[in-house]
Amino acid sequence: MKKVYFDNAATTQIREEVVERMAQVMRDVYGNPSSTHTFGRSAKTLIEQARKTVAKILNVAASEIIFTSGGTEADNLILNSAVRDLGVKRIITSKIEHHAVLHTIDKLHDVFGTEIIYVNLDDCGRVDLKHLEEILKSSDEKTLVSLMHVNNEVGNLLDIAKVGELCSAHNALFHSDTVQSIGHYELDLSQVKVDFTAVSAHKFHGPKGVGFAYIRKNSGLQPLIFGGEQERGFRAGTEAVHNIVGLEEALKLAYQNLHEEREYITSLKRHFTDLLKKEIPGVKFNGDCGDFENSTYTLINVCLPMSQEKALMLLFQLDLHGIACSKGSACQSGSDKGSHVLNAFLPAEDLKKPSLRFSFSRYNTKEDIEYVVNVLKEFLEK
Repeated sequence: MKKVYFDNAATTQIREEVVERMAQVMRDVYGNPSSTHTFGRSAKTLIEQARKTVAKILNVAASEIIFTSGGTEADNLILNSAVRDLGVKRIITSKIEHHAVLHTIDKLHDVFGTEIIYVNLDDCGRVDLKHLEEILKSSDEKTLVSLMHVNNEVGNLLDIAKVGELCSAHNALFHSDTVQSIGHYELDLSQVKVDFTAVSAHKFHGPKGVGFAYIRKNSGLQPLIFGGEQERGFRAGTEAVHNIVGLEEALKLAYQNLHEEREYITSLKRHFTDLLKKEIPGVKFNGDCGDFENSTYTLINVCLPMSQEKALMLLFQLDLHGIACSKGSACQSGSDKGSHVLNAFLPAEDLKKPSLRFSFSRYNTKEDIEYVVNVLKEFLEK
């Protein structure tokens, strides 16, 4: 059976070069990086080299990169400490953020009484920047804005530079979850007025279980995990050296091949959208994902013209045909609350239909796309 993996927004296949580099480190560099002997120093050197590599790519100081277990931990570290240690009283966010942000700020509201304000979205899920500015102007309370750069479900691109300027003008801190953008977009964080970001290696063909937080120097942030003095005191616990080196290798390769791979993956997305329009009349593209200027080139989220009854079998049928993708619909099963992202802005009529997210990588082909569209078409016509 043919197998097609179109769930790269969830996780990506590790590059072979990354696997080889990690295996070499696991075999040869096994000392504890906190130890002072040669074995430990060798491990520590690899971590600090990786930190410098990441910092150079993002054009920041190495001291501003803190390795974590991934994007979720980075988001938690930043948001919790901003309220607990920096005196943030208000968090401005949107209803289409990742749950690593939304669930964390809910807890901060419960524990600390932090005011949570949701910025308006238009009917494509775009952040209303005028409304954001109005909220920022409305109070002198210490404020943090948390808005993701690339939405993980519908692919909308935030004007991160503009948001940074607004936050700076109104003395607000700015945190952006960049899990879906780092490795796919060039970001010069010395030029963008963002104070904190979160990154995860497995989104750009690196290993799972490792990422980093960018924390602007002299921010005053304090650790979330206590114990030893690893990661400059920000994150206790013995570092996973092989994972950190894997992150470094994956990020280097992502940016070395960025323009060539972006052009290739964009051609896949264009081919997919064109075929869907041709073969499945009535198909809709959720959010801005059909707009190649205002959405990421790595995914599309489509609303299919199908009854709720038929939709119940859709993912099952796709899986039977070896196709991996993600659902994003409000009413595909009795116990499923559906996608909080789509629920935030789709009209009720479209929420009744199945929506699927297809996300692409360098390992996909146009033949994969043609196979998937054909399977979808045959299922719709039954």
